[in-house]
Amino acid sequence: MFRKALLPLSLLMILASCAPKWEAHDADGYFLITQEDGPTLGYNTAPILYNKGYAFKDLNRNGSLDPYEDWRLPAEGRAQDLAARLSIEEIAGLMLYSSHQSVPASNYGASQAQYTGKNLHHSWDLSDQQKQFLKEDNLRAVLVTSVESPEVAARWNNNLQKFVEELGQGIPVNISSDPRNETAATAEFNMGAGGHISLWPTPLGLAATFDPSLVQEFGSIASQEYRALGIATALSPQIDLATEPRWSRFNGTFGEQPLLSADMARAYVDGFQTSPGSPDGWGLESVNAMVKHWPSGGPEEGGRDAHFNYGKYSVYPGGCFEQHLKPFTEGAFQLEGGTGKASAVMPYYTISYGIDPSGKNVGNSYSKYLITDLLRGQYGYDGVVCTDWNITYDNKAIEAFDGKCWGMEELTVAQRHYQVLLAGVDQFGGNNAKGPVLEAYQMWVADFGEEAARERFEASAVRLLLNSFRTGLFENPYTAPAAARETVGNPAFMQAGYQAQLKSVVLVKNHDSVLPVQKAKVYVPKRFYPQTPGMFGLVMGPEAHWDYPIDRALVEKYYDWADTPEEADFALVMIKEPFPGSGYDVKDRQQGGNGYVPISLQYRPYKADFAREVSIAGGDPKEASTNRSYKGKTVKTYNEADLDLVLDTRKKMGGKPVVVVVNLSRPAVLSELEPYVDAVLLTFGVQNQAVLDIVSGVVEPSALLPLQMPADMRTVEEQDEDRPLDLRCLVDADGNAWDFGFGLNWSGVIQDARTERYRNSVGARN
Repeated sequence: MFRKALLPLSLLMILASCAPKWEAHDADGYFLITQEDGPTLGYNTAPILYNKGYAFKDLNRNGSLDPYEDWRLPAEGRAQDLAARLSIEEIAGLMLYSSHQSVPASNYGASQAQYTGKNLHHSWDLSDQQKQFLKEDNLRAVLVTSVESPEVAARWNNNLQKFVEELGQGIPVNISSDPRNETAATAEFNMGAGGHISLWPTPLGLAATFDPSLVQEFGSIASQEYRALGIATALSPQIDLATEPRWSRFNGTFGEQPLLSADMARAYVDGFQTSPGSPDGWGLESVNAMVKHWPSGGPEEGGRDAHFNYGKYSVYPGGCFEQHLKPFTEGAFQLEGGTGKASAVMPYYTISYGIDPSGKNVGNSYSKYLITDLLRGQYGYDGVVCTDWNITYDNKAIEAFDGKCWGMEELTVAQRHYQVLLAGVDQFGGNNAKGPVLEAYQMWVADFGEEAARERFEASAVRLLLNSFRTGLFENPYTAPAAARETVGNPAFMQAGYQAQLKSVVLVKNHDSVLPVQKAKVYVPKRFYPQTPGMFGLVMGPEAHWDYPIDRALVEKYYDWADTPEEADFALVMIKEPFPGSGYDVKDRQQGGNGYVPISLQYRPYKADFAREVSIAGGDPKEASTNRSYKGKTVKTYNEADLDLVLDTRKKMGGKPVVVVVNLSRPAVLSELEPYVDAVLLTFGVQNQAVLDIVSGVVEPSALLPLQMPADMRTVEEQDEDRPLDLRCLVDADGNAWDFGFGLNWSGVIQDARTERYRNSVGARN
């Protein structure tokens, strides 16, 4: 039964001339009010006000219906009203974006969660640290990583919303997530399968479909799953133009072709942000899209990544800076749906070297030219701009995964906050404490006066609040645990994701039409799994070992299993692209070098004879030299054994067909293996079952290369990091160039409307 105590004097407050247009309900740990021609209100302890038969939440508990509480008013006006009511301390909290939060909270390491007076009782309990940044620091944007289950995520969200409902102006929490829907090869699909969330290819795999409508469908499905989990902001899509083939984040992009990237970006954001049937597109199924990374992190010099000091420079030797803006300016900022443009933008860590006309070379979030002059001024973007995570923290060593304060290393933490605000940014990613923001406010007061400082902070507050008003969080931030169980990863969504996986697998070689293979015996050799360093410099996965790359029981649903090559009709070899490391080696520095080493895309050891003598960019307070060249140095890949496996299998099979499947996250030099195999499939994050469906002919391949496959490492070294499609491509034994837009089906080379639109728009230099 609905508890009337939560509706004080409700019957007396209803105007006698207006019949009530609402009904109250108990929900699972919170309460709902549904009303005719009005939004559903979700709340816990907030008083309810009534006006002309409608119900409203009295979020600040002052007994009056304030404009920001009136859902009949436009979102922008409500945001302006609330921003004007907030103290500077409250606005400083809005400018914070939490560090990564797992559900339940982390139980190990330096970030181990604490729970006052008790151990963790439920997986959805709030930790002391979370209560601290919500209450004391006024933080209202929380980034979630792993969750135990959809139901746990929903209950944790509801605890979070209940906690903040009782604080200050009753501002709800806007929960966000990095991409959650990418699959694992070992996940198995069946028609009735449900899961923790629907499983799709990586963004690069989505790009391989060359089908923006499929990407929009993904956004529409994922947004429903996100909202069921309590998530209202997606820290995606990553629409950097991936013109540097060695970059480790290539697989998070839609590739390097500007038109395809723009079309995919538009479709992705439209899918996430659009609530069907809403006049302006915004509603309870909308998820704010934070596109990243302005103005593109794609052209990293030498392929090194800006999460680390040694990769902090993006360079433009080809003069193609404007091409990198197109996925934003012609895609995410020009939506076909009613929401108009992506609601938020994240600049990348990089220093876009030589781009600022003033000559300043600082991280993108510190650049007034890139944020205020270009993004907001020239391109008219008026949404939220949020830094990437931890850019105001100190960086202790070249190789350290800590602060990423590129170009501002000599400043204090508070001074860095001030520089970010001067650049025109609204929010600080990964910062839980309001103290440095308040210090930055005082710096603004000292330089420009109290009125100007208040005006600057309110402008950011309006933008930040608008993303919560438009997605309906002020009316109902709660989510039903039962709905989370039923919605997230339901069979229909799983099926859609699996179909997308099938459409993302690229067939690049099929000599003598060896594929498809049906009713045969297959030999699957074991693969060597090396230990490799991860993003944070930590060893990833178990100890080095040999194992089958695919489950035998799954294979036997399609083929007879052959224990030896002699008894097999064909071999299926499943490997990964060459893994070279990050482009920096502490041992090289300790031995007198500068620490910089090549990033190789080939399996065999590579010597960088064709690299630059002098790097385009360089320099850091911790380095004596500004030259980051690695010319003449040699590196080995961690998984050279993958090439050995292919060659060994070729010998053992004699003249019988060898089919190779390579899982890619970026371009690779496959000329070392191509002459020795009969068929090659390239995958971008799919379940093994999808591979077998294509190899066996259950499904015909239809995907196209969303990138170029280089002929050798010389072309990789000689290409311009910023120029799209400028590699010499591998030409195989059948005379096919593995170029952007190339792919085979059972009939041969695919030529269709997709290749006509995208292959001809930007030429390749071959």
